[in-house]
Amino acid sequence: MNPAFQAVKRLPERIHEAQIIKLEIPTSFVRSICAVEKAMEQYCPDIVLGVGQAGGRACITVEKVAINLADAAIPDNDGRKPLDQVIREDGETAYFSTLPVKAMVENMRNHGIPAHISYSAGTYVCNSIMYQVLYLIDKKYPQTRGGFIHVPYESGQTVGKSANTPSMSLDSMVRGLEYAIQAAIKDE
Repeated sequence: MNPAFQAVKRLPERIHEAQIIKLEIPTSFVRSICAVEKAMEQYCPDIVLGVGQAGGRACITVEKVAINLADAAIPDNDGRKPLDQVIREDGETAYFSTLPVKAMVENMRNHGIPAHISYSAGTYVCNSIMYQVLYLIDKKYPQTRGGFIHVPYESGQTVGKSANTPSMSLDSMVRGLEYAIQAAIKDE
């Protein structure tokens, strides 16, 4: 089960008059960005917001920065396990989210959803997706804004894990994402 996409699928079709386009992308360093770039070309979105899972985190985290590094402890779904690889040779060392991360966190918290800013999207596929979206925004789609959100384990995923393993209900994840998106849309 992937609670990130399960939550995304349950989002409304519109938030504050903005159409929400939901795209499931593979946990793959290569195929993920191909799917995202194809969708960006097709839909010309105002905002691209990636959502992934960071099991072990205690709340929803809005990512502030993505780094130009792929370094995987485990293989992706295609069996790739890059070590200390640059994601884009002509890209910046890092890109900052172009979304209002503080306002997104604040809106979630104001509605009772545990949320924080994260300053590390890691070095796995989630970081790669965020980095490449921001790279594309920088190089090709300057009118678009982008960022990334991590959700924790869904409660059922903690069965058999340590008693201290944090989790969140899928309903709370859905509400949190909706509040984050509301804040991103309002902040033009």
